[in-house]
Amino acid sequence: MKGLIDSTLREGEQAPGVFFPLAVKIKIAKLLARVGIEEIELGIATPYNQELPLLMRILRRSIRTSRLALWCRCVAADIDFAAALAPDVLSLSIPASDLHIYEKLGRSRSWVKDTLAKAIRHSLAKGIPAVSVGLEDATRADEDFLEQLIHTAAQAGAVRVRLADTVGIASPAAIAGLIHRIARKSSLEIGIHAHNDFGMATANGIAALEAGADWADATVLGIGERAGNSRLEEVAGYLALRGDRRPYKTEHLRPLCLTVAHAAARQIPGSHPLVGEEIFTCETGLHLQGLTRNPTTYEPYDPERVGGQRRLLLGRKSGKRAIQDRLHALGCALPEERLEQVVNLIRHQAGSKRRPLNDEEISTIISG
Repeated sequence: MKGLIDSTLREGEQAPGVFFPLAVKIKIAKLLARVGIEEIELGIATPYNQELPLLMRILRRSIRTSRLALWCRCVAADIDFAAALAPDVLSLSIPASDLHIYEKLGRSRSWVKDTLAKAIRHSLAKGIPAVSVGLEDATRADEDFLEQLIHTAAQAGAVRVRLADTVGIASPAAIAGLIHRIARKSSLEIGIHAHNDFGMATANGIAALEAGADWADATVLGIGERAGNSRLEEVAGYLALRGDRRPYKTEHLRPLCLTVAHAAARQIPGSHPLVGEEIFTCETGLHLQGLTRNPTTYEPYDPERVGGQRRLLLGRKSGKRAIQDRLHALGCALPEERLEQVVNLIRHQAGSKRRPLNDEEISTIISG
């Protein structure tokens, strides 16, 4: 595995209603670098993207640990524009499925192969150090033709192919199988670009990496076209916290997500994996009891790893033993008869208030 490619500033900004001002793009990119993301896609290389040269110049001076990449059509003028900005990686995009080739572009398979080869050679001739090829709609493409395109890319000098599940139809098993088959027949680095139309994007990104892919694309909070993409915070968090497979600084994920959420006018649900405010909050009886005695009973990682804080609440769902353990943690030991009264009062008041009780309210019950 080589790492993750963040596409928040490209794919994320393609989501309806999302626009990141230059200052916000700079902040997001710096936060991504702080997390340790290996490659950051800064946007679409086209002469119409007038702020891209300034963004590249600023980030080139301030980011040393992440490769800076651009996305580009297989169009000579766009490649020339990209080359002038001197990205570390240029990702050329071209359709792989007959649906896109014939219905969208009105072209042929031979045109695609010829155009791709010319675009790669032109990019290298312009001094681009690394050319990546994004094969659009790869999961609906004829696999023999997909392999031909990958061979064409390799022969022309590309170093990586990114397989796009453009409309999010693949399952983790299907993605793993595709990666296995492609890896057996090609020496190119392999990446996956997953969409979330059926809620599979994050799982597909992980499945691809575990099947041998070198790269996985993701966006912060999964923002992107339609249902979005693999969520960067989830993929990075999983890789860092499950087996320490990548040294991502997960404590920076929440500030990153909050920045993107604010800029994109999105709300982060309290239950959102890794960064939600409520994911380390518990009220339920047996869970509360287990967490009080050993947090690993109901937590897959220490909250501090993601800048979180454990909150154990007492309410209607809390059992007697859990309440007793919580009271002990608060420095209060009660005789059995008084404990029964306090348990009933906690449950009654929590039911009346329709929420768990805070420590001050519990102290009032105990002293009452």
